[in-house]
Amino acid sequence: MTNTPVHIIGGGLAGSEAAWQLAERGVPVILHEMRPVRKTDAHHTDGLAELVCSNSFRSDDAENNAVGLLHEEMRRMNSIIIRTADKHKVPAGSALAVDRDEFSQDVTAQIEAHPQIQVSREEVAGLPPKEWEKVIVATGPLTSPALSEAVLELCGEDSLAFFDAIAPIIHKDSIDFDIAWFQSRYDKGEGADYINLPMNKEQYDAFIEALNTGEKTDFKEWETNTPYFEGCMPIEVMAERGPETLRFGPMKPVGLQSPHQEDRCHAVVQLRQDNKLGTLYNMVGFQTKLKYGEQTRIFKSIPGLENAQFARLGGLHRNTFINSPLVLDDLMRMKADPRLRFAGQITGVEGYVESAAMGLMTGVFTAIEYKGGTVTPPPPTTAFGALINHITGGADAKTFQPMNVNFGLFPPMEGRLKRAERKPAKARRALEDLNLWMETLDA
Repeated sequence: MTNTPVHIIGGGLAGSEAAWQLAERGVPVILHEMRPVRKTDAHHTDGLAELVCSNSFRSDDAENNAVGLLHEEMRRMNSIIIRTADKHKVPAGSALAVDRDEFSQDVTAQIEAHPQIQVSREEVAGLPPKEWEKVIVATGPLTSPALSEAVLELCGEDSLAFFDAIAPIIHKDSIDFDIAWFQSRYDKGEGADYINLPMNKEQYDAFIEALNTGEKTDFKEWETNTPYFEGCMPIEVMAERGPETLRFGPMKPVGLQSPHQEDRCHAVVQLRQDNKLGTLYNMVGFQTKLKYGEQTRIFKSIPGLENAQFARLGGLHRNTFINSPLVLDDLMRMKADPRLRFAGQITGVEGYVESAAMGLMTGVFTAIEYKGGTVTPPPPTTAFGALINHITGGADAKTFQPMNVNFGLFPPMEGRLKRAERKPAKARRALEDLNLWMETLDA
């Protein structure tokens, strides 16, 4: 064990989590974050662990949802990201949503106050210097061009890319509650965590027509053949797939009934609380690449939003990730240069929770190596292990795409179980196996 610091490139959720795990194990860290020296297309502040939308952590159901299980595994591993999210959560039914500003500010304060962590505000252009003995690259989907090109040259594999679109945010006091109402689908959670906006068939058909004909953001040359990730599809792209697509997606009316009318809604737009004060609401599933003027015109045609004031309009940026099944080993190290580990969305996991989880794992792996211990990945029966197994070999490298954690990545249970019993059984097995694996870390 030496006093040489571990260098982490990127101060997003993955980089912040990796830094915390190392520092808590007594390993010195230098966390390199290029903002505000170099800005990105998606970030608006220079805070660490900045989020784009409020409901970034999705379901918190650890028994029936794989991401909820991942939350619980991260809590057991002393995750700074999940602990801080719990501290700043806002109402969102069974989901874990947070006040984005308070969350980022709190993570930043904790990281900057830790005696083992030094935050360096600078861009790391190109590959890290050779004298950096251990490096975690956690630059996320917005990796700087210079570093991206250097990594690609080293690993010899083509980069894949997808688009990530951002949904608009609306001031609550500009919504017409003679039309809108509060209700969670099927009255889950607190029963009234979402604002709902109804549409009849005529209004819905006109809305679909407007989406299809609205003026979109112009493509740059490098964007023309870039595929969208299915989990973050712009709403107008979904509309192009067929007039009923949105009614069976983010605008499905099932489980909702307006108190202002007896008839069942043909479609419903839902808004989710975006800050703790409850003054801002995010349009659920309304990621978009429409031009700003078109967004205002089209979204104000939604009943209840005729006088809507937008705190932020939607946008589009390019996300990149490496072909991890070919490039990384099962401990997240680059095969071509094992001193480099990768974490976060750049590895091909999708979602803030999954990105932070990979940051947590790389921090733990690196800390054990740093102290001369033997590193083994968590078993694939855990949410951590299922994700790592998928991106480092479980996926087909020829068709590799970003992946959220899901129970389909877990090994099947032995014996015959009823459908309703399978997920809870996998969750129980995961936590039992995680506890056993954690005991080996302390040995």
